[in-house]
Amino acid sequence: MGILSQPIGASHMMVVGAVMFVAGVVCMATKRNALGVLMGVELVLNGANINFVALGSDLLRGDTPYRLGLEGQFVSLFVIVLAAAEAAVALAITLNFYNNHATVDVDRADELKG
Repeated sequence: MGILSQPIGASHMMVVGAVMFVAGVVCMATKRNALGVLMGVELVLNGANINFVALGSDLLRGDTPYRLGLEGQFVSLFVIVLAAAEAAVALAITLNFYNNHATVDVDRADELKG
């Protein structure tokens, strides 16, 4: 009995979250374009969110009466808010860099001017 023959559960969500996390790390490490790196950061955050939701689901916690079971969803909501703020600031920095250098290549970003 492999993992594909079982009903969908927390382990399946954890595998999907781990794959998204690894894909985001690979994207951040290999892309030279700033927008590609930002997409990798978003993949990492979304993979972590899937794992938070999987770990907070009813499929793992069992019959524990003192927990609400929404901890993973609350943490994911907080991460989504932080990711939106991060994306807005990073996009503003990228647009400013493009106006100054006419490229968004991260290898050319070796200087910071105030």
